[in-house]
Amino acid sequence: MPMILPITARVNARNHLEIGGCDCLDLAREFGTPLYIFDEATLRNRCRAYREAFGRRYADVLVLYASKAFLNPALAAIFKEEGLGLDVVSSGELYVAKKSGFPLSKVYFHGNNKSAEELAMALDWGVGRIVVDNFHELEILNRLALEKGQVAEILLRLSPGVDPHTHAYNTTGIVDSKFGFPIATGQAEAALEQALASPDLRLVGLHAHIGSQIFELEPYRDTVRILLEFAADMVERHGFQMAEFSPGGGWAIRYTQADEPPEPEGIAEAVVETLRDEAAWHCLPLPKLVVEPGRSIVGLAGVALYSVGARKEVPGLRTYAFVDGGIADNIRPALYRARYEAIVANKAGDPATETVTIAGKYCESGDILIQEIALPPLVAGDLLAIPASGAYCLSLASNYNLALRPPIVLVKEGKARLIRRRESYEDLLRNDLFGEEKKYVRQNESLPF
Repeated sequence: MPMILPITARVNARNHLEIGGCDCLDLAREFGTPLYIFDEATLRNRCRAYREAFGRRYADVLVLYASKAFLNPALAAIFKEEGLGLDVVSSGELYVAKKSGFPLSKVYFHGNNKSAEELAMALDWGVGRIVVDNFHELEILNRLALEKGQVAEILLRLSPGVDPHTHAYNTTGIVDSKFGFPIATGQAEAALEQALASPDLRLVGLHAHIGSQIFELEPYRDTVRILLEFAADMVERHGFQMAEFSPGGGWAIRYTQADEPPEPEGIAEAVVETLRDEAAWHCLPLPKLVVEPGRSIVGLAGVALYSVGARKEVPGLRTYAFVDGGIADNIRPALYRARYEAIVANKAGDPATETVTIAGKYCESGDILIQEIALPPLVAGDLLAIPASGAYCLSLASNYNLALRPPIVLVKEGKARLIRRRESYEDLLRNDLFGEEKKYVRQNESLPF
């Protein structure tokens, strides 16, 4: 079996894939397919791995779960129980956190274009930190804090100019990025000076996030060095004292057997060692350390389960096997050329004797989940499990072709709990207005909302 399956996965006596003590065929019969399965043991294991790896090396550290990888109330409850905070990037993610009873003092609000309404919500709800991304946000937040009689505690997101050697769409820390204040252009210093001069803002620290699905650790060492040097310069020029520091997250996971991602122990060693060395070199006090793993906590906990339908053989070229999901629930292969492996859940121990391409059911030639994979012979009705599907698949899911977004079950010790139901056809129309309800307005009239 692939090493990338959840830690509870095994082939049971019926030659079926089992996760969290639940037979995948039983899950498919009960909940249908496509179906996303999250293994609670793997989720908790990854939370503890990060918390313990950093906690053994550093006294004052907070691990935030990066919600953009995937968040819903059931997962938020697990992260709360495991002692993590949350990194949110929208009012929607913030709303889920609040409705889930998550302690908002442990929520950090990111985003490159937060609206005044979102920032007001963050202030009203007592969000722990707002990570400011640009001058426009600085001005809005300062005004809102003044109006509300509050002092907003903020971090500045900086662009250190570090190339993390990942997909271009996942690169966020270079100078030419939509995120953050670049250090090299002088804008980071200007932002820091403006923040320190704002009586309704309290600048507590610096943040950087250089990208996602990053395999190398040297870019993180470089990021720490650059930000600590900047912090030291700001002490001399502006009297800035850095109480918090975050090098972000973005650490890779294993999607295929060939991948060799860093593990939490190695990540913690690289970040903490560099932080200690640079703080000592620049005579800076050690700040609170905040790290933000997302994919590397949730990714390996999730498995997507599909039913196989038709096949198409193109003699001498390729054999396609079609499944009942695809680009609407997992756009990553089309968007990033992401690679996955798979296991036939009802033939989990059988040898792989044919090579097929796994294609989705949607009207796009790019709706290919896996190119050229060796599997046991597939026939209609087989169940195909794709591991490492816990991150970004569901966050990026859509109703393309008016597809119904899939249900999610959380499995633990032989029990399965539905934590998101499958959408219904009525759900597809719940926000649409029919002809008799439509209100027409004259040009230049304000719209009725």
